[in-house]
Amino acid sequence: MTKVQPTVLVVEDEPAQREVLTYNLEAEGFRVVRAENGEEALLLVDEEQPDIIVLDWMLPNLSGIEVCRQLKTRSDTRSVPIIMLSARSEELDRVRGLETGADDYVIKPYSVIELMARVRAQLRRTRPAAAGLRLEYQDIVLDAETHRVTRKGGEIKLGPTEFRLLSTLMEKPGRVWSREQLLDRVWGRDIYVDSRTVDVHIGRLRKSLTTTGGPDPVRTVRGAGYALG
Repeated sequence: MTKVQPTVLVVEDEPAQREVLTYNLEAEGFRVVRAENGEEALLLVDEEQPDIIVLDWMLPNLSGIEVCRQLKTRSDTRSVPIIMLSARSEELDRVRGLETGADDYVIKPYSVIELMARVRAQLRRTRPAAAGLRLEYQDIVLDAETHRVTRKGGEIKLGPTEFRLLSTLMEKPGRVWSREQLLDRVWGRDIYVDSRTVDVHIGRLRKSLTTTGGPDPVRTVRGAGYALG
């Protein structure tokens, strides 16, 4: 099964700009979903649960700054990084965008290369495993670049699905992930998998993680899902 790509939501009402962003983001290995206005963006956030949002300020009807404000006041979307795009170059505009909750502010016209670097930087912060970084939780170490997992110094053999499950859990220790959220993150939205499959692979992951003699670090939250710690 292939690696699930991080999802970027591009919100841009200019078709040419939207196409340029889509082309370059897909070339960087991202899955891209697109919205032409603020209302559509809010719907797609709920449907697609993007990892990063690239959001134009000047949108018809509902502005990008209002979309940003709404998303940052919601507990379920507050942590999704937003890169604001704007032709407004005044310091007060930049401050307003950042104070509304934008994680970064890029002035048009912008360098595509620089924008891609900013997207990758946000990904490293919120999806470190997808960016190939090393994760640690207590005595468990996951190296996303070499796809190696160790515990207490001993190597743990994991299948690709169990590796992606562990990566997801280690990125946000303590967070409770529902089965549906794990299906989206680990298997992807384009593949139908029964939610009970999550339980099977969590069981395999638990078995592998306890082979070195350590306690089971995966917590079952009845009626909600699974968490690490």
